[in-house]
Amino acid sequence: MDQLRELIDYIARSLVDEPDDVRVDAIDGERAVILELTVAPSDLGKVIGKDGRTARAMRTLLAATSARMRRRAVLEILE
Repeated sequence: MDQLRELIDYIARSLVDEPDDVRVDAIDGERAVILELTVAPSDLGKVIGKDGRTARAMRTLLAATSARMRRRAVLEILE
């Protein structure tokens, strides 16, 4: 689970202008791990991307990584 959190943390910090404001919280549920990503309000658009493409790409990478670990992971981007 820490690998998934570190992956999202690394990607998000690479995208934003204020990497110190990036926070990833992992919530372990029965069926899946929920990763909650919080960034500075000014960086929210950079994490989501045009038409949600960046967020979709992050979710795709997360799904591929979690599948190798035989887990299911969900990324939620919080405002």
